[in-house]
Amino acid sequence: MSLSCWHMRVAACLFLLLQECSAQDDRWMGLEVEPESRCSPYDRARDYRHSQSLEPAIAARMGGIRCWYTGRVYRSLRETDIEHVVALSEAHDSGLCAADAATKRSFANDLLNLTLSDPTVNYQKGAKDAGEWMPRLDPRGFAETVIQVKLKYGLSIDRRERAALERALDGHWVAPPASMGDLAELPEAGHPLDLWDDNGNGRITCAEAERHGIAPVKRGHPAYVYMRDGDGDGWVCE
Repeated sequence: MSLSCWHMRVAACLFLLLQECSAQDDRWMGLEVEPESRCSPYDRARDYRHSQSLEPAIAARMGGIRCWYTGRVYRSLRETDIEHVVALSEAHDSGLCAADAATKRSFANDLLNLTLSDPTVNYQKGAKDAGEWMPRLDPRGFAETVIQVKLKYGLSIDRRERAALERALDGHWVAPPASMGDLAELPEAGHPLDLWDDNGNGRITCAEAERHGIAPVKRGHPAYVYMRDGDGDGWVCE
């Protein structure tokens, strides 16, 4: 075989290998990895209306009236906003722009994608995706929810979003619970550390959780992010 033919074969093999790697890199966790694209006009008022009557159901699912992103607990739903974990306009640009009206409306009202948020934090997050904004508390739980929502609606992620989700998951993927209504009721309003950190060291121990009657503590409970889940199974003090 001549040297030129050998070079041509090597080049062809490298081309096929790069194509295969590129194809593999276009999917992650079952999600398409591609740039965001607005395939139709975004009209939130027409296509993505959601009902304020969902607030009690969201609070019940979360185990109390609290901001998932900060851990702050509130006395009244009037102090919080309904927040879409995967923002409406971001979902629209990640493939929902091609969906029918019923699917868009379903997405806007899907409890899987709804949480409660401090109005200031809600404003700061806005339409940002996970590559542009990540919560201070429980970034892993946030990443898991983003993935589950996007899988459910066949939405894509861009490369920056994928990198941020990978960092947040830190090699772990555990689906969030279908319902968090079985979490312990919060005894009073306040920050989790104010409620359950008796020695003021910035952490909540199992002894403190048991003393306050909130053990075992499940991922999604406001105390969880201040505790150590040694085996990463989503439960502490089980």
